[in-house]
Amino acid sequence: MTATYILRKWQKSDIKCLQKHANNKKIAENLRNAFPRPYTAADAKAYIKSTLKTDEKMQCCRAIEIDGEAVGSIGIFLKDDVYCKSAEIGYWLAEPYWKNGIMTSAVIEMCDYAFKTYDLVRIFAEVYDYNKGSQRVLLKAGFKLEGTLRKSVFKNYKYYNSYLFALVKE
Repeated sequence: MTATYILRKWQKSDIKCLQKHANNKKIAENLRNAFPRPYTAADAKAYIKSTLKTDEKMQCCRAIEIDGEAVGSIGIFLKDDVYCKSAEIGYWLAEPYWKNGIMTSAVIEMCDYAFKTYDLVRIFAEVYDYNKGSQRVLLKAGFKLEGTLRKSVFKNYKYYNSYLFALVKE
């Protein structure tokens, strides 16, 4: 059963919740190194400030709210040049909400919004080979595995493969 959630714009009042939920080693291990670890209140403030000032013509970031609290993030990041019809999706969710179908639903909702709002044909995600949960999310959301990028990730002093998934508008 999927818990009730809403996708909404980030608010300055989300700083405390964001810091609390993002400060999790298990989340940071599945994201790029740009995601801070530990995740401080200053990091949360800077992230929210950047989402509020960034023009949504090139990216759209939303808080995932459950029971009045921001417990995750999802974003669409538009590409340019020859990739101008593509966007990357990225996301994370607080650990207590894993394996409840929330992220699959949020990915579907965000992709529907992106295809309706932007002139896109393709939304893609790159997932580390050890992140089985995110792979399941994408497959359940209709994404297809396009390929393996061998030793494409250097994380925590180790090399990992990553998988490229995409959802193509027909």
